[in-house]
Amino acid sequence: MSEQFLYQQLDTLSEFGVLDKEMPDSITQNLHPKFELRPYQVEAFARFIHCLNRDFPGKKNPLQFLFNMATGSGKTLIMAGLILYLYEHGYRNFLFFVNADNIIEKTKDNFLNPISSKYLFNKNIYLKNDQIKVTEVENFEAVNENDINIRFTTIQKLHSDLMNEKENALTFDDFKKKKIVLLSDEAHHMNVSTRTQMELNLTGEDSKPVEKPTWENTVENIFNANDDNLLLEFTATFDDKTPAIVEKYQNKIIYRYDLVKFRNDKYSKDIEIVRSDFSLQDRILQAIILNYYKQSVATKYKIQLKPVILFKGKTIPDSEKNKADFHKFMDSLTRNDINRIRRSEVPIIKQAFRFFDNHKTNSERLVRDLKTDFQEKYCLAVNSKVEREKYQVEVNRLEEENNPIRAIFAVQMLSEGWDVLNLFDIVRCYDTGSTGHNKIGKATIAEAQLIGRGARYYPFSLPPEHEDKYIRKFDEDLEHELRVLEEFHYHSINDLPYITEIKKALVQQGLIDEQTVTRPLKLKESFKETDLYKYGVIWINKQVPRDYQHVKSFEDLASLSVKKKWHEHTVYEGSGGVTGMTESDQTYTTRNKNSKDIPITDIEKNIVQTAIARNPFFQFASLKQYFPQLKSMREFRDSDNFLGGLKITFKGNFSQWEDEASEKLRACCDLLEKIEVELREKITENEGTEYFYKEQIRDVFKAKILKFNAKGPRADENHDAERIAKAEEWFAFNGLYGTSEEKAFVQFLQTQLEELQRTYGGVYLIRNERHFYLYNFFDGKAFQPDFVLFLGKEDGETLSYQLFIEPKGEHIEDFDRWKEDFLKEIDTERKSELIIEDKNYRIIGLPFYQEKNQNEFREALDEALQL
Repeated sequence: MSEQFLYQQLDTLSEFGVLDKEMPDSITQNLHPKFELRPYQVEAFARFIHCLNRDFPGKKNPLQFLFNMATGSGKTLIMAGLILYLYEHGYRNFLFFVNADNIIEKTKDNFLNPISSKYLFNKNIYLKNDQIKVTEVENFEAVNENDINIRFTTIQKLHSDLMNEKENALTFDDFKKKKIVLLSDEAHHMNVSTRTQMELNLTGEDSKPVEKPTWENTVENIFNANDDNLLLEFTATFDDKTPAIVEKYQNKIIYRYDLVKFRNDKYSKDIEIVRSDFSLQDRILQAIILNYYKQSVATKYKIQLKPVILFKGKTIPDSEKNKADFHKFMDSLTRNDINRIRRSEVPIIKQAFRFFDNHKTNSERLVRDLKTDFQEKYCLAVNSKVEREKYQVEVNRLEEENNPIRAIFAVQMLSEGWDVLNLFDIVRCYDTGSTGHNKIGKATIAEAQLIGRGARYYPFSLPPEHEDKYIRKFDEDLEHELRVLEEFHYHSINDLPYITEIKKALVQQGLIDEQTVTRPLKLKESFKETDLYKYGVIWINKQVPRDYQHVKSFEDLASLSVKKKWHEHTVYEGSGGVTGMTESDQTYTTRNKNSKDIPITDIEKNIVQTAIARNPFFQFASLKQYFPQLKSMREFRDSDNFLGGLKITFKGNFSQWEDEASEKLRACCDLLEKIEVELREKITENEGTEYFYKEQIRDVFKAKILKFNAKGPRADENHDAERIAKAEEWFAFNGLYGTSEEKAFVQFLQTQLEELQRTYGGVYLIRNERHFYLYNFFDGKAFQPDFVLFLGKEDGETLSYQLFIEPKGEHIEDFDRWKEDFLKEIDTERKSELIIEDKNYRIIGLPFYQEKNQNEFREALDEALQL
């Protein structure tokens, strides 16, 4: 067996573009549309589909795969997508198990409750044009084979049911008769036997388990009962230090996307520790003032947010006392208490009070609002199992607008399986310090894990929607007011040994990076003295809603392939064979080679109407969004502008044409499915304007504070490109702080400078660190080109060039191909549809700069400037 893990082999395939990352419609069309798949989730699906359908070293049935993915990365969404994909491949029965009741209830909400804000499936699930239901079952006997049947259970109950047979409970025999997909959440709890090297042996049908069987043994016996079974495990915690665990999972870990990658890809909040010498009472007050500040910032920018704060007690009696003392303190809160916190030296607290002062929020207003927001009915204690079950719904739906809860008092009941995005602060309500040893204490590790619950990013976007609302946006602008909504604050006593220990624990968990640096990005004073800065403009477009008012037919929206060549449907005859797990061996023979073009209008209307009804895309309300002039479904069915203008080429025997209702229906369904795919490619919510607007350069390019990895290429200030950027007046900012490809571009431009300066009176390169966006003409997707090159030319009258430039490395070239296509569309001289008010300006987008293809870029630059 290879020494590499399976996921490492798949890493290589992915890097070389071998994995097919086009998602099946069964996944994309049936997950809830508000959950847009992220790149790493697409990667997870692509790896599973690849491994399910292809051989790899060590592959054997039944198949077992582990997804080792970070807390908050959407493992349950991936489960939902896999269920849909596997249903399409013949699986109907799914067993979900985990170690905790609260996770069971949360997952049921995700899979079964359509009115929940966290429901993962689309309103209607359609697979192969049939509407499918998701059904909870107790066992897999007498289930509906057309449904997605899911049994939810804890591993403890599953183990007990199988060891002590009783009526309606699952038995080992259930798993021998039908193929099952086992979904194991928090799967690290399952490896009891592997760690202790115990084994459970079932030698035959009548044999009994050995004494003291474990959870893991139980799962393995279910799994091995049928060769077509699948075991899919999900965990954020993989033990790569135990040799037996490593050996077991070497050819089973399909994807490893840990917290470090998750954080570096900007999908989590940045964690900050607020330490102070205040009393516990004042630390709590400081924390709720900061929490209120976050809410106030969100309100200013019209972002719906109710930030939640958690008060962590050491013991349950302590937690109960903390809650009682908190309410007593809040009832007696005065302006003097607020003013006492105003003296805090903590930078983020000083920032909060500056905001309050600028927005006329005085101490009296703070007292009034804090008393209202944190009154007793908006605070929960979740310390006992009874309380956890009682407040299950409120705790798991804290993000919802109608959920008023602002504060949670707990010890450890919420440490695992608690999914919450709007937890922004945790207050450590005890003063015990570090263990005093080099090894991080278990209590500190548990605290770090709890902090991880709050690190999940709260999604928000600004109009227009500049970019992915699920990622941090202000790492390159740390002084932006909204940055505070990308931070999670852990409030602790100012005890240096403890602070050192909790930081080590957070680094170990992958929650913080101790090797980050900040750098000020400022325009050079010499650049501020130029006419370009004082009077110059930059031309950019805008994002606007897509206007479909002009769309009156299929042709107005898309050039359909079924219009250029009629859809073909072949009538087959033949006998079926046995269908395996992932493919069919059924063979068909064509009746004969006759063919006939049949207009849709000649097919019985009830058949066409049935085909339309089976595809939710063609519901009238949906069609009206994209064909606003459409008057009725009859018009859609009969008009030459829509289905009435199409034909189907039937191939086969037509001697009994009138009796071929099922073939006609199948042909119409296939035609509609093909039309849907082609129309969806042309449907977008937004578009980028072809009209470019001018903005003053001095108003667009501002000073910022950047944050990045101290060991990454951006931090290498000794690089030649950094020296060029700092020394040369044609580079507008005081530093580059760029990627390796961006630095290579600056070095390349230096070699072209002499020629450019001979032709143009002014040559300036300005780096775009989130200063402006362009919007793709087709779908309005936001794009920040890394550089804009300004060139001024005296040619009878002043002519200015503005060139957008994007250096790109090979590893992300394909993912960002749309950006290069968009850049190539930008040329106001050659593209008459692009509008700019001033004929003295020319706007040009250049193809990606890549160091390995430098000559190609040089030719494109020369051609654009006609050098």
